[in-house]
Amino acid sequence: MSGTVTIAVIGGTGSLGAAIAGRLARAGHRVVVGSRDAERAQEGAAAIGPDVIGMSNADAARAGDLLIVAVPFAAQQSTLAEIAPGAVGKIVVDTTVPLVPPKVMRVQLPAEGSAAVRAQVLLGEGVRVVSALHNVAADRLASGEDVACDVLVFGDDRDARAQVVTLIEAMGMRGLHAGSLANSAAAEAMTSVLIFLNKTYKVHGAGIRVTGNLTIPE
Repeated sequence: MSGTVTIAVIGGTGSLGAAIAGRLARAGHRVVVGSRDAERAQEGAAAIGPDVIGMSNADAARAGDLLIVAVPFAAQQSTLAEIAPGAVGKIVVDTTVPLVPPKVMRVQLPAEGSAAVRAQVLLGEGVRVVSALHNVAADRLASGEDVACDVLVFGDDRDARAQVVTLIEAMGMRGLHAGSLANSAAAEAMTSVLIFLNKTYKVHGAGIRVTGNLTIPE
């Protein structure tokens, strides 16, 4: 994926969205920051860099060639409804983790089986949903330093997954093909486990690493 691709980060003024947008901008991509409030999006974009643009979520979705959704679970449905017209025919990377406060250390998957499958249902067949970036701490991404964490990438379309794996690697991490969109339930559930580990062992930003020599056959 070349730097000429415009990537819209929906929810790009939140901690995770801003960190993702910053990494992508530093990797040479054209980045659009989306927010429910266009003025806030413009302020967030200016804080990331002079070439980053801020727009409303709906406008950002129309402007982006590839969309990344980084919003809390409670806002997922309304945000996807907002961007749906601009998402048709595109890859949408959903980072949503079904955390339900105050019990964020307890796995609570939605009725669809995962937030990613829920996103695909809400956006429809005209959108290729890929799921990723569930298990990486936002402040680690924002630091700009190397993140010692693998990123599992899920999706029913292999080419779409491959594009997102490439994008993850441009952000300085190892992206791994992890199978169908339904498999996203494993990474989404793991987030609650990692939060529990952080609290129990008094660590910060626990992530996952996959062992073994993993190479994709040509």
